[in-house]
Amino acid sequence: MTGWQTLFYKEVLRFWKVSFQTVAAPVLTAVLYLMVFGHVLRNHELVYGQVSYTAFLIPGLVMMSLLQNAFANSSSSMVQSKMMGNLVFILLTPLSHWSWFAAYVGSAMTRGVVVGAGVLLVTVWFAPLGFVHPVWIVLFALLGAALLAAMGLIAGLMSEKFDQMAAFQNFVIMPMTFLSGVFYSIHSLPDFWQTISHLNPFFYMIDGFRFGFFGVSDVSPWLSLAVVGMSLGVVSAVALGLLKSGYKIRG
Repeated sequence: MTGWQTLFYKEVLRFWKVSFQTVAAPVLTAVLYLMVFGHVLRNHELVYGQVSYTAFLIPGLVMMSLLQNAFANSSSSMVQSKMMGNLVFILLTPLSHWSWFAAYVGSAMTRGVVVGAGVLLVTVWFAPLGFVHPVWIVLFALLGAALLAAMGLIAGLMSEKFDQMAAFQNFVIMPMTFLSGVFYSIHSLPDFWQTISHLNPFFYMIDGFRFGFFGVSDVSPWLSLAVVGMSLGVVSAVALGLLKSGYKIRG
C-alpha cells in the first residue's frame, strides 16, 4: 500500500474495532428518533402532497446520521492523536498534506456511509421508499460525507482537547443539522425561517438526498448540487491549507 492508503487503513481500523460504539449506537439512535417522531406524527398530513411523514423522515435520518458520524470520525481522530502523542509518528513520515487529507477524509466518509447504510437498512421496513433517482442518492451521500469529514478535520486541527471539539459539534454542527429540514419540509415554516434555511448548506444536502428517493424536493436538486459542491470546495481548501501549514500539529 502507498502511504495515504496505509494511513487510511489505520483510520478505518480505528473506528471499526469499536464498531459497536461507532456504528451500532448511531443506528440505534436513528431508530429511536424514527419510532418517537414517526409514532407522534404519522397521522400528519402528507408531505409534498404524496409522501407519508414516516417515509419522509427516513432519508432525513439517514443523512443526519451520515453527516454527524463523518464529522465525528475525522475530528475525534485528530484530537485523540494530539492528546495521546502518537501524532508524532505520522509527522515523521514523508506523507504530503494531500495524503493526510485523503486518508482522514476518506476514512471519515467510510464511517459515515456505513452508518447511513445501516440506518437505511434498519428503517426502510417502517415505510415504503421509492428510490426514484438512485444516482442522486449516492451522489449527495458521498458529497455530504466528504464535506462533513473535511469540516471535522478542520475542527480537529483547530482543537487541542475534546471539549473544544465538542463545542464545535454542539454549537455548529448540531444546530445546522436540526435546522436543515431533517424532521420537516421548510415550506411549513414562516417566511423568515425559510430564508434562514436557504442559507444553511446542510439543507441542500438533505433536500437533494431526499429528492433521490421521492423525485420531489423543496428546491431544484441541481441548485442543491451546486451549493454542496461549492461548500465542499471551500472547506477542502481550508483543510488542505491548515494541513500544509502544519497548524497546531507542528511545533
